Amino acid sequence: MTWRVLALPPLPEEALRDLLGPLGERVEVSVPAGRDRPALLAALPEAEIVVGDWSGELALDAEAVLAAPRLAFVQQPSVGVDGHDLAALAAAGVPLANTAGVSAIAVAEWCLAAALTLSRRLLAADAAVRAGDWPQLDLGPRELYGSRVGIIGFGPIGEACARMFGAHGCEVSYWTRRPRRTPYTYREPAELMATSDVLIAVIALSEETRGLIDPSRMPAGSLLVNAARGGVVDRAGLLSALGSGHLGGAALDVFETEPLPPDDPLRDDPRVLLSPHVAGVTPQSTGRLVRRVLDNLEAAVDGRPVTGVLNEVDPVVRRRSGGGRT
Repeated sequence: MTWRVLALPPLPEEALRDLLGPLGERVEVSVPAGRDRPALLAALPEAEIVVGDWSGELALDAEAVLAAPRLAFVQQPSVGVDGHDLAALAAAGVPLANTAGVSAIAVAEWCLAAALTLSRRLLAADAAVRAGDWPQLDLGPRELYGSRVGIIGFGPIGEACARMFGAHGCEVSYWTRRPRRTPYTYREPAELMATSDVLIAVIALSEETRGLIDPSRMPAGSLLVNAARGGVVDRAGLLSALGSGHLGGAALDVFETEPLPPDDPLRDDPRVLLSPHVAGVTPQSTGRLVRRVLDNLEAAVDGRPVTGVLNEVDPVVRRRSGGGRT
């Protein structure tokens, strides 16, 4: 029996079919007629499996779930599941899985590189030399080695960050919603912010974590690295801490509004390293992501448990009544 797969990523339909390889003989792939909500809702009634949209344009809220009576499984090809209504999917008996861990090394490397860039003041040095200056005595770089590094979030990315910063001679502490056994020190958020020379944000955005990080509560001269979501950092606190000079610098791969608006004041601050949400994007991580998605799709159509289910639904995907065709 052929499964009907609705693919939402912003890729050509032919490219999506090519990615499926041999699995394409067992599924019927379609894409919405347009990249807007009406097109999504129109495409959902026949969908049995949805491969989500990593760009965030198309997501399954409660209304979309109701529009998909045959839906049996959602595979999100990213770590973040922003916009999807996990409770509505769970109520409908539809498991949603993400691809946690596939970009852990890539994001952790970016965080380490960003922290080194800020601490050694590489951006300022580059700009000065390009401008014809030679400020050997004025830049004020410092070593990252020996710094107190706090990590907000301790999933696969947070663990990879801890290993890399620890190997660099840093004193690593962390906070996560469920403390675990690690060689690193657990601290509550307020204490972690107050005691970190470098604070790394790699936690999922939720109502609990929205605005969790207030840079004004960090030590004077400290550094903030955000590779989580823009909303986990209190924006007003960030702009205030940068404006007053309290914060030594910030590296931001994520923003509340993406792309970053042309008039955003962060664009004009030379102490801020800006990145277009690419910390986790490498050929290696993309390969791992594609493999994880394909493995889960194959498991779903085989009747085997899928991995990475987030909404506590049975990971064995079952066809809904009336769904599919022979």
